[in-house]
Amino acid sequence: MKGARRFSTGRIDPSPITGAEALRDLIDNAFTAYNASRLREGCQLLARKVMRPEVTVGLTLTGALTPGGFGKSCLVPLIERGLVDWIVSTGANLYHDTHHAIALEMHSSSPFADDVELQKQDVVRIYDIVFDFDVLLQTDRLYRKLLRLPEFHTRMSTPELHHRLGRYIAAIEDKLGLTGTSLMAAAYRHAVPIFTSSPGDSSIGLNVAEISLEGPSTTFDVNYDVNYSAAIVWDAKSSGGRSAVWMLGGGSPKNFALQTEPQIQEVLGIEEAGHDYFFQITDARPDTGGLSGATPGEAVSWGKVDPDRLPDAVVLYCDTTIALPLITHYLLSAGVEREHKRLYDRREDLVARLEAAFAKNLEDRRGEGSFDLDRF
Repeated sequence: MKGARRFSTGRIDPSPITGAEALRDLIDNAFTAYNASRLREGCQLLARKVMRPEVTVGLTLTGALTPGGFGKSCLVPLIERGLVDWIVSTGANLYHDTHHAIALEMHSSSPFADDVELQKQDVVRIYDIVFDFDVLLQTDRLYRKLLRLPEFHTRMSTPELHHRLGRYIAAIEDKLGLTGTSLMAAAYRHAVPIFTSSPGDSSIGLNVAEISLEGPSTTFDVNYDVNYSAAIVWDAKSSGGRSAVWMLGGGSPKNFALQTEPQIQEVLGIEEAGHDYFFQITDARPDTGGLSGATPGEAVSWGKVDPDRLPDAVVLYCDTTIALPLITHYLLSAGVEREHKRLYDRREDLVARLEAAFAKNLEDRRGEGSFDLDRF
């Protein structure tokens, strides 16, 4: 084979658009190049490989997705169909998710509204979303009410905190006739663990801190978070399955999901090769050195991605709010659905398996030498 065909992944020969196409057919046919092609490749990667029963799928969330309703429109349907097994989210996405679950109003507006006038009217703006300042106050009141309950006055992981909170939010949803609105409630119902890599960096964390000034309060066990997330990935790979990471944006959630492999390999000394599938939607450049724009190729050098699986790595440079509804529609219209893995229910067993694998290698690691502080 010579010439362009040698490098071809498919001939560009789309059919004319008629307006009668299903969205999935439109993406497969007309998204032929540039970031349109990356969107098509991402959709096909998810539908054909990632969503197989043997793959454990981690999803990361950054950016203000839930204020715009993308939790209800996209993330909840994905969770309900078993297409998300574990989540790493900013705390802000979980906090703003709660507004919808307790029937507080969010409104579309102009990104060019007068912010001084908005502030005078007690209106908060997130680009082209506006809502009354009282929405924050009412949500804070809910969280303080819950966090004062004795069951929260203990040391716990962030998935445990979100699971406990999700139980109450799900009950409120049901009472208000809003079932299917909240990401956190859906995760509770299907035992999808939600990690927050920076638990103090959100209004939920602020309210936890406020309760701590009153007396007994929640204490975050971040060590358990690190080991539990690594245990999820280790179990997926060691049991003969595969691990996929689907990242909406970058930031700390992206790093937290990807660092599971260095934790397994570099720190715990357990032999592993890296995540099998990598799909990121980002608007971050790779040349600034930030993790948000770091490519899957770079992740290989850290052991985060299996080098043999780089053909199954896709980076889409696009606004998540454009791509996520299209991808969600693509998957659901294709009838993609899986049984729920209910990883939260299995947390103790998963961590125990990781501990056993670590203990097996511990004696060998003790003989590898230690760092000589006396040299400095």
